[in-house]
Amino acid sequence: MSLNRTAKGIVLVPSLLLGGAFLAAGVWADGPAAANRALALALGGVLMAAGLLAQLLPEGQRQDD
Repeated sequence: MSLNRTAKGIVLVPSLLLGGAFLAAGVWADGPAAANRALALALGGVLMAAGLLAQLLPEGQRQDD
């Protein structure tokens, strides 16, 4: 089913990009921003995991009419 594959891609790309941005911000946080390091790392990890999990979920059975 092409529609389901497209939906998976729509979930994957933004979640990986945002997850990577949060992880990078958490790693390079310095000074006063270091107080939010754990939050940025947690959000980045959750977003990356959600994107990868969306790709690993099975597509389901195709129903023929």
